[in-house]
Amino acid sequence: MLISLRPAVGAAAALAAGCVLTATTPTFAQQANAPVQYWIDLATYSMMGMEEMPDMPAGVMGNILGTRSATGRDGRHAAGIGNFGQTKQPNMGRWMDTALFAQKKPGGTEATHQIPAGATVGAAPLQLVTPPRESLTGREESSYPERPTGRLLFYWGCGSQVRAGQPRVMDFSKLGQADYNNFMQGRSVRDRGARAEPGHAIWPNDRQNSRVARTASLAGEHALTGDGVPANMRFSLGQQADFMPAMQVSAPGRLNESIRVNWQPVANARAYLLVAMSGTETRGGGAEAVFWSSSEPPESGMGLMDYISNPNVDKWQAERVLLPASQTNCEIPAGIFAKSDGAMLQSIAYGHETHIVHPPRPANPKTPWTPEWAVQVRTKSQSMTALGEERTSGSRGRAEQRGSPRAAEQRPVEQRPAEAEKPAGGLIPGLPGGVGDVLKGIFGR
Repeated sequence: MLISLRPAVGAAAALAAGCVLTATTPTFAQQANAPVQYWIDLATYSMMGMEEMPDMPAGVMGNILGTRSATGRDGRHAAGIGNFGQTKQPNMGRWMDTALFAQKKPGGTEATHQIPAGATVGAAPLQLVTPPRESLTGREESSYPERPTGRLLFYWGCGSQVRAGQPRVMDFSKLGQADYNNFMQGRSVRDRGARAEPGHAIWPNDRQNSRVARTASLAGEHALTGDGVPANMRFSLGQQADFMPAMQVSAPGRLNESIRVNWQPVANARAYLLVAMSGTETRGGGAEAVFWSSSEPPESGMGLMDYISNPNVDKWQAERVLLPASQTNCEIPAGIFAKSDGAMLQSIAYGHETHIVHPPRPANPKTPWTPEWAVQVRTKSQSMTALGEERTSGSRGRAEQRGSPRAAEQRPVEQRPAEAEKPAGGLIPGLPGGVGDVLKGIFGR
């Protein structure tokens, strides 16, 4: 999820495992019930004000963060997928995943996607192929995560001051299993988009693995051809089903004060959500993590940093879990990150989910209807930045200042030798060093 903070993400999900509120809206396939289905996922990621890092090969940042493998429901990994799955990884730039399934070709097919002229997604036309499945031999069995150690503090809501009843505090050395399971209320959704499932023809892949340009656009006319694909599979996409602009987020201020987060309105955004986290080593040798979300009710947001269906965006915005599209700022309560070496903020702008079915559903529900094919397009824009002194997206700030002589003088003597050997920016310049180490200590990873 966040650079140097990924160990906390899995643990936070585990914390909510006992009380996750999973959305159960009808799936794309159930809504259309079409024999041919095509999923298109579009994502825009920015980091510290940068929209791309041309000198860093695709997938490097995902490797640093710990990428999710493309695993299907059969439990097997897909081979030869190239950059597929990067819409789920915080790699800077624009990313596109597509997956096609034809009932007449359950074992998979090959297809060609004709895209609008000038789309600049890295290839034209797109060649969709069905990747082979790897053997189950040697696959690690999933297990419940190791019991964490340390403390976790959870805050929520926009505002300059900590609200009454906050934070929720979990001391893992004192609480039982039931408390561990039910610490944070969490909403989440199942992934209903492009996946490297068995029998799915995907793009990108090893045959075509080009990067999407910053100027890429899918607005215009599209057509699919291939074995098992209807000859009339043509559709048009408008601006709501196109790549979203990058989020431009600034969060200047001192960590011991209230931090006002500001962002530029994102075209076609339906709602926003902010999540911040940090890890701190205590003098006693323990570790402490702090989580905060912009949700009005106590919602960690860990299960919502992804695509969300239109009905769920509407529902959770009405419940004030998500911020409205008209909002462009939010204050983080004063002092909640005061003891932190550094804190990271992840923001997401939820786009539209577009459904196209041929032939269209009749206005009269009693009229017989036999869909031939269906297309789903999902969009989102995410940003990651650091909270800290004089920091805005793309500028220098607290993370770099931690390596200064003055900062070293203010730290306890016993911390100086170890920190002196670490880059000031951690794994990637400009990001808080040591934060991931602290969270690994808390969550036992």
